[in-house]
Amino acid sequence: MAQEQAATSPTAQHALSRRATADSRVTLRRPPFWSRQGTAILGFLFSWLGHSNPLVHPADPHKNTVWLLDNTAFRLQSDSEDSSGTSQSWQAEFVACIFETHGRKDVGKVVATIADYIGIDGNLGSDGRAMRERIEQRVQPFLNQISPGRTLKLQIPVDGETQSHALGDSDENGIISQTVDLGALGVADGATIRPAAQGFTEPTAVMETRFAAPEGWMVISDIDDTIKRTMTRDPTGILRTTFAEEPVAIAGMPDLYRQIQKDLDPTWFYLSASPYNLYPFLHQFVHEHYVPGTIILRDYSWMDIGGLIKSFTEKTQEYKVDRMEKVHSWFPRRRVLCIGDSTQSDPEAYAEIYARYPGWIHAIAIRRVTDVENMEEKNKPERFETAFKDVPSSVWTVFEKADELDRVIAHLESTN
Repeated sequence: MAQEQAATSPTAQHALSRRATADSRVTLRRPPFWSRQGTAILGFLFSWLGHSNPLVHPADPHKNTVWLLDNTAFRLQSDSEDSSGTSQSWQAEFVACIFETHGRKDVGKVVATIADYIGIDGNLGSDGRAMRERIEQRVQPFLNQISPGRTLKLQIPVDGETQSHALGDSDENGIISQTVDLGALGVADGATIRPAAQGFTEPTAVMETRFAAPEGWMVISDIDDTIKRTMTRDPTGILRTTFAEEPVAIAGMPDLYRQIQKDLDPTWFYLSASPYNLYPFLHQFVHEHYVPGTIILRDYSWMDIGGLIKSFTEKTQEYKVDRMEKVHSWFPRRRVLCIGDSTQSDPEAYAEIYARYPGWIHAIAIRRVTDVENMEEKNKPERFETAFKDVPSSVWTVFEKADELDRVIAHLESTN
C-alpha cells in the first residue's frame, strides 16, 4: 500500500505524466512496412479502385485474426408504413477488425514502459507479476499488425436460414464497417442471433446481433467513469486502470442498469471514446457487470502512449455527437435515456443532440465524478447550467450516487 501511495502521490503523478508526455514517442505498434505515408496511399487506392484493387484479398484464417463486434439490427419505418401495414426489412451495420496473426510479439519493452509509468516496482511479488501479466494481455491488441485491404464472408443464421454476405474491404485501420440488409421480416423484437466469419474458429470471430424494433426505449451510456472507473482526468490513472488493474464498476451502477432493464426494457448502446483495440477488454467488462448491448468505440489506432491518452480526451464531443447521429438514423422513434459523467464532454454532447432532434432524448443523467483529482471546474453548477441552457430542467439531472436516479427511472416507466 505504501508503495502504491508513493507511486500515485501528486509529485509522482506529475513526474510520471511529464515522462509519459516526453516519451510518447515510444512506439507501441510497429508501423506497417509501407510506412504511415504508404498507408495513406493504400487507403486512397482502396477507395478509388474498390474491389478491382489488386492489393485486396480475402482474409486468411492462417494469417489473419478477425474480431466481429456485437451490433443491433434496426428496421426503418416510413410515414406510409403506419397506414399500409407494410414492414421494412431488418438491417444492421456489421463492424469487423482484421489483424495479422503473426504480428509484433516483443511486448516486454512495452510492458516495462507502462509498468514504469504507473509506478509498479519490480519487487512487488505475486501482485506485481499479476499486474504485468494483465498489461501484457491488454496491450497485445495494440501491437498486432493491422490488415487493410481484406474481405470477409459473413454467415448469418436468421429466420431459419443461414445467409452469406461479403464484407470488405478493410480500411487503413484494418476495419470493415458495412450495413447489411437481412430481410428477415419474421424476426421478433428482442431476438438475438450469432453471426460468424466463415472459415475462422477463434471466439472473436463470432458476434451477437440483437434485434430492436423501431419504437420503445433506448439507453445511450458512456463507459469511462460512468460505469467503469477509468480516471480520465489523469494520464497515469488511464494507464493504470486500462492496462494494469482489474476493472472496477462504479458503485451502484450495475444494480441501476438492471433496474432500468426491468422497468424500461430498452435497447442498449455503450458509447466510449476509447480506441477499438480495447473492445475485448470492454466487452468482457460490460457482459460481467451490465446489460449486454452494442459497444461503439473510436475507429482508429494509436501508435504511442500519448496517442492513447488523446483518444480518451481529445474531441470527444464531436466524436460522440457524430456517433449519436448515426444511432438516431437507425432509431429515430425510440425514446432515449442518456447517461454520462462530468469528466469529459458528455453534458455538452447530449445537449447538442437534444437540440438537433427535439423529442428524441427524454432524460439525461450526468454522474458528478468526485473520486478523481482536479474536478472542481468540471463539477461547478455553472458548467451544467451552461451546457443545458436549452434543455428543460425536467429532462436533465446531475447525481453522485446511483440510487439518486431511482425517481428518474420510476418517472420514465410511468410514461410508458
